[in-house]
Order: sequence, then structure tokens, then C-alpha cells
Amino acid sequence: MTGQTGQALSRWQLSQAAVIAAFGAPVIGALCRTIRWRVEGAEHYDAILAQHRQPIFAFWHGRILAATYFWRDRNIVVMTSQNFDGEWIARIIRRFGYGTARGSTSRGARRALVQLKRDVAAGRPAAFTVDGPRGPARRVQPGAVWLAGATGNPILPFHIEVDHYWTARSWDRTQIPRPFSLAAIAIGEPFDVPDPHGDGVVAEHQQALGRILGTLSERAAALLVS
Repeated sequence: MTGQTGQALSRWQLSQAAVIAAFGAPVIGALCRTIRWRVEGAEHYDAILAQHRQPIFAFWHGRILAATYFWRDRNIVVMTSQNFDGEWIARIIRRFGYGTARGSTSRGARRALVQLKRDVAAGRPAAFTVDGPRGPARRVQPGAVWLAGATGNPILPFHIEVDHYWTARSWDRTQIPRPFSLAAIAIGEPFDVPDPHGDGVVAEHQQALGRILGTLSERAAALLVS
């Protein structure tokens, strides 16, 4: 991501972010309303809620646009970077019913994770683009694993594939659905992180999550042709 990471945003940057959100959110909404969905695994999400627990959603950064729309208006809290890009992204996703904790792997991560822990304890779900915000692409970072262990709530992995899309020239090759495309979402079984302490334990769960997301990627692609 670009943007200023070492200083507060200027009034001009805040104004720019407001304009981007004002135009961007309606465009995203109009585009995504044309998408047709195939959904597999919705019962896993329902099962978590039935247990009066909160899901910690985990997915790849490259599917952020379709995921934002699919899971909208569920009061989910997400981490967004403390820079210009993070500002306009936060303003857009708030229009889709999300809350934000400001921070990233490079700045403010600990404070943002503490806020997420409080939000989950207060009954709000959380979501992580687990390879974000800067990659490497499809390499799981520890945030979701840590939060699951710290709160006792399960990780809910999922993957989305679209049959017709544009690809952004970004580190994660973000997938932008074309109008009236077909999207498939494969939602995996929730899993718990019983002990988040120790680098070896966290790394083990990160690797397991990466493997699960790889399997869900294949399943979502298969749903498109089923």
C-alpha cells in the first residue's frame, strides 16, 4: 500500500479519503448487487452463532472486494492500516456495516489487536485478510491465530472465486468481479486455537490455516463449474 505511514494525515488527505469513499462505496455496491452466488458451508457460520460465540473470519487479501460485500452488515470489526489507503478503505467498509481497528503489521498492530480482543469479548465478530496488508501473498500472518487463542473464539476460514473478473496490478492480484458474474464462496469448518503462546505453536496454526485456505480455494473454483 502507498500512503504516509509515519505521520498524521493532513486535512487534504482526509478530504480526499472522504471523496473516494463517497464515490467508491456506491460503485462497489452497485457492482456487487449484480453478482450471483453459490454458497457452500454456511452451516459452519450458523453453528458458531448458535453456540453464542463469535467467528474470526480468515481469508486472502486478494478477495477483499467480494468478501466485503458478501459479509456486509454483520457488525464485523477489521484491522485497517494507519495511512492514507487505510483511511479511505476504512471509510468505505464502514458504509457496508463494518467497524475498524486501526493498525497493521508495520505500525500500530499491538494496539489494534488489543482493540479487536475487546470487540470480540463484547460480542462482535472480527475478520482478517491473513496475508495482508502487504504480503507476501497467500502467506498467513499471525493476527487471526493470536486473536482466536486470546479470546477462545474459532477461526472461520473461507475463500471466494469469481468466474469473470478483472485483476488489479497489486501485490495480491486483487480480484475485481465483473458485472453479472458468478461467485462461489466455500466456507470451511471452524477451528479453535487452544494455546496461542509460543512462536512454534503460533507458526503451526498459521501453517494449518494456510493449508485449509488452499483447500477452500480449490473447492470454490470447483463450485463455479458444478
